[in-house]
Amino acid sequence: MSVLRIVQVVLACLVLSAGVVMPELYNDGFEVNFGESYYNEIDEGEPSEAEAPTDAPCTAPEFNKWDKLFTMLENSQMKENMLLQYSDDIVKVGLQSLRTEVLEILAQNGAACVSAVENSAHQARTHTETKILQALERLHDTTAQHQARHEAALEQILVATQEQVTQLNKVERNCIHDRVKSFQTRDLEKEDQRQLHAISAELQSLEETLDFYISSRAGQILPAGCDMGLFFPMRSPKMHAEVIPERSMKTHAFTVCLWIKPTQLHNKTTLFSYGTTTNPLELQLLLSGRSALFTVRGEAHLVEARNAATEGLWLHLCGTWSSDQGLASLWVNGNREASSPGVAEGHEIPADGVTILGQEYTGKGEGLAKRFGLQEMFNADEAFTGKLTGVNAWDRVLDEDEISKQAMVNGRTCGSHGNLVAWGVSQIVERGGVKLIY
Repeated sequence: MSVLRIVQVVLACLVLSAGVVMPELYNDGFEVNFGESYYNEIDEGEPSEAEAPTDAPCTAPEFNKWDKLFTMLENSQMKENMLLQYSDDIVKVGLQSLRTEVLEILAQNGAACVSAVENSAHQARTHTETKILQALERLHDTTAQHQARHEAALEQILVATQEQVTQLNKVERNCIHDRVKSFQTRDLEKEDQRQLHAISAELQSLEETLDFYISSRAGQILPAGCDMGLFFPMRSPKMHAEVIPERSMKTHAFTVCLWIKPTQLHNKTTLFSYGTTTNPLELQLLLSGRSALFTVRGEAHLVEARNAATEGLWLHLCGTWSSDQGLASLWVNGNREASSPGVAEGHEIPADGVTILGQEYTGKGEGLAKRFGLQEMFNADEAFTGKLTGVNAWDRVLDEDEISKQAMVNGRTCGSHGNLVAWGVSQIVERGGVKLIY
């Protein structure tokens, strides 16, 4: 029911009540006397006892005009209260009817509103996902273009530096040659010597600067075209990587090659370790300070190459061994740096061992740790810190040409894959915080 209808009903009730009240007021306010006297007026004074009728069958108290007026006012107030109560009831009924109609409208249109909201939300979500995918694609394209430009610029810098080094070498040779010829024709003078020393010092400084830029560029990427590597951020008793070989490690000959970039050089740093519970030190390739070591059957049978490693620079190491003659060799950056005969001659590398990168395999508590799903603990003083990549192993001794190809810095395939351990093919499990980098 609308508010206009409610107001109309209230006004009608007021008009009706006014029409009803007025006659009653007149009836209550004035006494109508149809007696013989036919008088109809209010006396100013009260009637005397003599004038009072004596033969009335029932007597009633006489009211003066003020009593009648008060009675009329009381009746009017009572009727007004009744009218107000009736108006309140009408308003309440109208509001209740209006509330019922609103609830019915909401019930009829609620489902349509919910459906419209859901459709709008779905369209907004679809639009947002499309925009995000487009932004990601643009970001990927921009990153690829930036990387390509960066690599092209680095290549140009490398070519320019190499050309500058060649030209500077020519200038240095010509300058020295000219100075030597001039010194042969006349006596050496102190001023000429100082100039010659100044030129040599300047050339040496320039060569060191160029070498620094070249080494910095080489340190930003993985060597030999390797597309991924392992990063050992710190020395930890838990940090290592376990390699699952492609076949049994049982063999009478062995070759292991890898690339490393150490961030710290310590007294002992294990790079590659293979061992069993009987002998945890079957095969090891490790560092001791700047020296590289290769051992078979323990530290009593080792080969050492001094001054091989430098902090922050990539280094390629290969260790070879054959049980026929017991000849073990250590190769640094493709060159044979050390060899030793009689190393574990006639020995056979057993199967069912564990291959570890970045730590020395101890064999202690292996069964218990694997049984309860726990991680083995190692010696933090033997842990490797830095980057490692290109790990390959064979069940034969590689020749000089094969090892030289493995050590090519500008290689494209990260070296040929080994038949025992193949980098990028064999499964590698990172433990203790070792990270896979690209």
